[in-house]
Formats: sequence, structure tokens, C-alpha cells
Amino acid sequence: MARRASGPWSRLRYRFDNLMVHGTPVLIGWLTLVCLVIVVPASVVLVWADRGAPSGFSGRATAVWQSVGRTLRLGGEVGPPVYVAMSVLLALVALLFVSALVSLITTGLNERLLALRLGRSVVLEERHTVLLGWSDQVFPVVAELVAANANQRRAAVAVLADEDKAHMDGEIATHVGDTGTTRVICRSGATTDPAVLPRVSPGTAKAVLVLSPGGPDGDRHVVKTLLALDAAVPRAEDRVVVAAVREPRHHTAAVLAAGPHGHVLSIDDIVARLLVQTSRQPGLSLVYRELLDFAGDEFYLVPAAGLAGRTFGEALSAFATTSVAGLVRAGGDTVLSPPPDVRIGAGDRLVVITEDDDTAVPADTVPPVDEDAIVAAGPRAPAAERLLLLGWNRRAPLIVEQLDQYVRPGSSLDVVSLSDAATLRSAVSAVGGCVRLLVTFHHGDITERRTLSGLDVPSYDSVMLIADDGGSAQAGPETDDRTLVTLLHLRAVEEAAGRELSVITEMTDDRNRLLAPVRQGADFIVSGRLISLLMTQIAENRHLAGVFDELFSATGSSIHLRPAADYVLPGRDVSFATVVESARRRQECAIGYRLRAEAATGPSHGVRINPDKRVPVRFGTGDAVIVVAEG
Repeated sequence: MARRASGPWSRLRYRFDNLMVHGTPVLIGWLTLVCLVIVVPASVVLVWADRGAPSGFSGRATAVWQSVGRTLRLGGEVGPPVYVAMSVLLALVALLFVSALVSLITTGLNERLLALRLGRSVVLEERHTVLLGWSDQVFPVVAELVAANANQRRAAVAVLADEDKAHMDGEIATHVGDTGTTRVICRSGATTDPAVLPRVSPGTAKAVLVLSPGGPDGDRHVVKTLLALDAAVPRAEDRVVVAAVREPRHHTAAVLAAGPHGHVLSIDDIVARLLVQTSRQPGLSLVYRELLDFAGDEFYLVPAAGLAGRTFGEALSAFATTSVAGLVRAGGDTVLSPPPDVRIGAGDRLVVITEDDDTAVPADTVPPVDEDAIVAAGPRAPAAERLLLLGWNRRAPLIVEQLDQYVRPGSSLDVVSLSDAATLRSAVSAVGGCVRLLVTFHHGDITERRTLSGLDVPSYDSVMLIADDGGSAQAGPETDDRTLVTLLHLRAVEEAAGRELSVITEMTDDRNRLLAPVRQGADFIVSGRLISLLMTQIAENRHLAGVFDELFSATGSSIHLRPAADYVLPGRDVSFATVVESARRRQECAIGYRLRAEAATGPSHGVRINPDKRVPVRFGTGDAVIVVAEG
């Protein structure tokens, strides 16, 4: 048993605590008594020690009173009793007024400082960007907004999340660094509370991005935040609202909550489709990375008034430093890679890839085309494929469904996962089953070398490595750890086989991509970063939503990497304008190329987006032309 403290200091503290609980009147009384006990004796000592003090008792008593009055701010006046009493009363009133005023000012300043420190004050900005929610997506979104606002003098990003303001400020400073001309303002509060949302002034913002906090309830949190936003501020046509949900079953509810002018991305659908496209076209992930960030050239919509009445095919060669990829009709319909003979209307806009929205300027002269270098390649007969899927998560059924739409009948897919085969077959059947693709399920741990050794991995045309959550509803941070271990084994298989494997890897955290034991320029799909880039692009230009909807839809046009030898003669210097013309004759829009010899050299890894059409280039074996086309 602990010995009870019973010393004098403990008893004194105990009595003081009991005194504090009696309230303000008792505290004032005790404070007055303590002051008098100290001030009066000290004043007596001062007067009696003063050689110039009066000699009589009455005079010294008056001097003591004056000393006490000056010390306690009571004036110390002498004279008739009524005069002294009134002077003391006025001094007490003045003292009370000044004390109350100081107290009110101090309290107000403390409350203001506390509100600023806790992030509860209102952001008074206009045409700023608002981020609602907190997750790892915040950092790439803020970084891309900073890059997009680099040419603006005063730009602001307001972040509202149910987190400590100091914590958010520190995390953004650590992960983003210098924000240049963009001010990042953090505020604390629940994003699902309509009374809290005005702290970041969403009513005067140019764009509002709703981020998912992750976890099993992340999508429901996004939907609730969208409803709170609609309740807090009236809908406005000039404000962009962008959100993202993970599971397709929540997409419809989120679209309804976002309203007619909102844009909701379905993360699982987009990631699954891009994984499938990249698995069949190595290097495609690098192309999307170049197009979606603000560091290089990206998509813009520019007026087509100067080209009104001309054909789309003529517009393809009208620019020297801008690549044309499609049209947005006056009615709002987006068409990527339309037929070359389509006429451009006066109210149409061109979908272009250029450095900035003011660099899409038609050239004075059409760049020259080398007719002798153009190749009229015939259609390639697709062949059956052998594909390998390592891992299983909630997106895997969508991946299988998408593969079944792309491959030739007779193609096969082997799936290896810790989940049991019956569960996986049931999941695939739930999304529609397979018609062209023969799917075989294998139970095994992909992080074990013997599992991969028994698969003959080099015999597959393509390998997809996705986060294996073992059948759980949500993938945690440890799934990337398992992916890194599997990549180590695949690297060993690659070295033993003496050739490169076509591997596309899915990761949840972009920081782990830097740890991946793979060759430079390997294909990675980082779901969080990909969706962050898409959301930022739409937030900066709402009209790009239609462009991305078509690029990531199951039908319509998409981006392809096709052999350069199908367009121009290899080993010959040709202008990129010649490549554009060759692609035009195949009803495609050439937007760049990839050189195999530079595939291992960063940061572009051989990818050239929107090259100058006048600059010559020589293609060799393994080089590819990047086109926007159907199929």
C-alpha cells in the first residue's frame, strides 16, 4: 500500500484546492484579505522607516493610508470621511472596469488564438480550391495544384478535415515542401457537418474535391460529405465538385449526391481498366503519368473558331507544337479521334495536348510530310494469350471481366491467391462470368518462391501483380509489403530466365514504388496517385471529365502503343508530322512515341508526349507510336 502524503505542503495544497471550489466571491474575498495582510504591514514599515515621515501618530497613520491607497489603486485621498469614502468607491469602480476590460480583451485574444490554432476560423478566399477530407491523396493533390497554379500570383488551397490543424500543416510541409505562390490553409472540423463546411468558404470556391478517408466506410463518408455540401451552400454551375468512391455499387448514390454539375470517379473501375490495358501494352502507365500530371504537357480544351469549317484531319496538322486528339461539340459531346472528314463547327472546341492553354497556336505553315516514309500496314490478326494474375482483391473480378472483353477467344488466365477457388469463382460469376477467357484458379502464397517456381512465369505473355488482401474487404498497408516481396521473387525469375518479363504492378502507396526491386521504367499503377491526378485535372478544367470518361470507358477511343514500323519506315529520319499523317490515314490521332533504347533512362523512360512535328526522329525495332484510337 502506498503511503499517504501528509506533509505541510500537501495539506496546504489540499486546503487551496478546497478554497478554489467555493467560487468567485470567496476567491475575491480571500484575495482582498491576503493583499491587505501584505500591503498594510509593509506600508507601516515604509512609513516608520522614512526619516521624512510625520512625527505624530495621526500623520503617520495618514501616510500609511496613502501608501496603501497608491498600492491598491484606491487613490489614498485624505479629508472628510464622506470624501474619502467616495474616492475609494470611485477607485473601486475604475479598478473593476479596467480589470473587466482587460479580462475581456485577454479572453477574446485567447479565444481567437485558440480558434486559429485549432483551425476553426473562417477562410475568406475567392476562386480557391477546397479539399474536404484527409488521406494520403491530399499530398499528390496539393502538389499538383501547386504546379497548376505556378503561373498565378495569388492562389489558395483550403483543406478541411477532422484532424488537428498543426498536424495537417506539418504533414503537408513534409510531403509537399515549398508551395510557391500557392497558400495552403488548413481548418479542422467534420466534413459531414453543414455547419462546419463554411469554415473553408466552399460557396466562393472554384472547385471542391471530396477525398475518401479510406476504410470500409470511406465511400459512405464521401456520399455524406456531398450531401452536407449541398445543404451548406447552394449549387452553382461555375463551381466544380469532384469526388471519388472505391466500390462501383456506391457510384450511383455518390453521383446523385454530387448533383448535375458534380463529377464522381469510380476508383475500382478506372484502376481495373488501366491495369488490363497496361498489361497488354507495356509502357502505357508511363504515358498516363506524363499526361495526367502538370509537370509536362497535358490535355486542354481550346476554341476551334480559327479552324471552323475545316475537317478534323486538317486540324491534326495545323499545329507544330500541339497534338490534337479529339473534339468537344458545341452541345457538350466529347468525341476522341473522330473520322478525319468530320467538319469542325464554329462552337466546337479541340481536345489538344500542349504545354499550356495559351500555347495551342496554329502554325504559319503546315509541317512537311515525307510521303515515301509512310507505311500502309495491314491489320494484325490478334492471337490467343496466356496471362497470369498474382494476388486477389476487390478489384480482381472487374479485372477478369475487363480482360474477357479485350482478349481473343481461347485465351487463358491463371489466378494465384491465398483465397479459396470457390470464393474466387463466385466473385467472377457475380460480375457476369467469362465468355472468351478460360480462368483457372490456384491456391498459393505469391510471396513464396516455390509458388512462383511451379508456374513457369516466363511462359506467360503478361503478368499482373495486384495487392493480395487474402479475401479481406479492405487492403491495408501490409499488402504493399507482400507485393514488394513478390517482386523480389519475380526479379530472380527474370534473371534466371535471362529475359525481361512483362509485369504490371498495382500498389496502394506511391512511396513504396521507389522501393520496388524492378528495372527502370517498369509499369506501376498506384491507385491513390492515379485518382488524385484525375481529380486535380478535372478540378482545374471541368470539361476534361468527358475526355477521361471516354478514355477509361469500356467502349470508345483510348490510348494505344503500337509498333512504329506500322506507320513509317524504320531506320529513316522522319518528322513527327509524317507519323501524324500516317496515323490520320488509319483514323487515329498520333500524340507521341516511345523509344525502346531509352526505356531504362528516367525520368521519361523513352516516352515523348506531344513532340514538335518539325523535328526528325528515327524509329527502330521495338519503338512504338502513341495514338488515340478505337479498339
